[in-house]
Amino acid sequence: MDDRSDGTATWLSARQDRLEAACLEAGWHAIWFARPNGFAWLTGGSNVVDRDSPIGVAAAGYSREDGFVVLTNNIEAARLVDEELPAAFAVETHQWYGSSIEEAIVDRSPTPAAADISIDAEGFNRVDGATLRQPLTEADISAYEDLGLEAATAVEMICAELQPADTEHEVASGLRIALASQGINAPVVLVGGADRAQSYRHYMPTTAELGDYALVSVTAERGGLYTSLTRTVAFDEPEWLADRHEAAARVETTALAATQRAAAADGTAADVFGAIQDAYDVVGYPDEWKHHHQGGAAGFDGREWIATPSLAEPVHAPMAYAWNPTIQGTKSEGTVLVTEESIDPVTLTNSWPTIGVTSIDEETTIERPAIRQL
Repeated sequence: MDDRSDGTATWLSARQDRLEAACLEAGWHAIWFARPNGFAWLTGGSNVVDRDSPIGVAAAGYSREDGFVVLTNNIEAARLVDEELPAAFAVETHQWYGSSIEEAIVDRSPTPAAADISIDAEGFNRVDGATLRQPLTEADISAYEDLGLEAATAVEMICAELQPADTEHEVASGLRIALASQGINAPVVLVGGADRAQSYRHYMPTTAELGDYALVSVTAERGGLYTSLTRTVAFDEPEWLADRHEAAARVETTALAATQRAAAADGTAADVFGAIQDAYDVVGYPDEWKHHHQGGAAGFDGREWIATPSLAEPVHAPMAYAWNPTIQGTKSEGTVLVTEESIDPVTLTNSWPTIGVTSIDEETTIERPAIRQL
């Protein structure tokens, strides 16, 4: 479990308040989470054994009658009690050969109820866990700050030692090891050398050498929280790299400023996306937004939502956002906590060079990672 366990009572009270409100509004008696991010949001622990499975080995629920409950099979129960769950959760067990998680929920839950997985039984509804996870709580923010700093430190440690002849695969392996040493998972590791970073927006690692420069992008997870960041290193910098890098960073800064405004004005993801499109026009790359998604809200998923020109998702604060504008061969990305009063990057360290970047309306300036010359 992560550091939120230090304030379990306060943290679970905040979860309970949201679940109670959702149940009262919808007329449900219980809500269940079997997907790993929903389970982690509610318990602070993990229900993952097979990382390829979208459903974990346990379901965590809140019942208005019984409080916090976890359902799992007899293989996992003792380990979850010892290593993953706060004491507030009652654990109920079924035989591994007797029923599935879905069946266990149906057998146990009062109805009507909701779950973050499909349950084909009378009285069950589907709930979008992302709507319950926004905005972040104080405990979430504290854990986010720790995760962002530690993930960025691990990534930068690897990036500082890169050489032009390193292969993308070698760099990716080093990144995963460095993150794992901090108890951080890495569901996304992208490494693009000079040739492939200019050709593809998702530069999945290959045996190609880095060459003149490289982009390194990571989405890291711990305790259910996700943070994303990109770093650029140059050995023999192309003459166009700095201009495109700074232009992408200006789009990102504009997106963050627009996010804060949208949160204050009950705006939507589409409102922020409009500001992103305007920023691409101003920096001289009007069509680049069409070639890659621009990011969105972060939290207990790599992106709780990804903005589009028409997405009506509400913009919350306090909340984490990871905008990731790209301009061919460059990318600007980090995880940033946006509140009513501040815009605070959590994936910046004191060991990487930064540049002050101003939004297109000239009203907001934020420090963003610079290109590191090696």
